[in-house]
Amino acid sequence: MSPNSQPPGLVRPAAVVNAEIRALWTDPRVQLTAEGRAALERLYTEWAAAVRAEVVEAA
Repeated sequence: MSPNSQPPGLVRPAAVVNAEIRALWTDPRVQLTAEGRAALERLYTEWAAAVRAEVVEAA
């Protein structure tokens, strides 16, 4: 397990994931590699889960 990974079920804050998305794709005019697109898709999925978790906590 890498030092940055979390136990299953824990969701990183949306702001943290958003920062990774922004760092990965600094210029939307530049196409990402296949690996970059795959990483971006994983981050988008994680970001959506984080947003949902934050909404549930707020409720």
